[in-house]
Amino acid sequence: MEQLKDFNTDYKKEDAYLRAQKRVKDLKGFYAHALWYLVINIILIVLIGANSNGNIWNFGTFATAFFWGIGLAFHALGVFGKNIFFSKNWEERKIQEYMRKEETEKYE
Repeated sequence: MEQLKDFNTDYKKEDAYLRAQKRVKDLKGFYAHALWYLVINIILIVLIGANSNGNIWNFGTFATAFFWGIGLAFHALGVFGKNIFFSKNWEERKIQEYMRKEETEKYE
């Protein structure tokens, strides 16, 4: 029975490690995507600006950045989930913050 318990513990640790490894790989992929998005779009906008006689304020200049940005936003949703800004971790920190604040005000 002890061996089975050790096996389950080892399995859980390995599973947690593999999930964390996948998460890191996903984050690296997103950050690489964001970096290439910035580099390529800056180059494109500069090149278009240099060749357009100062008339860069049209949709064609920014179309690549716009549509690629939509793709990047979906990539971010896939990596960070739908609660990018207001995650469970954020909620828990805010709850703790308000509880501490209420506790200190109670004794003042």
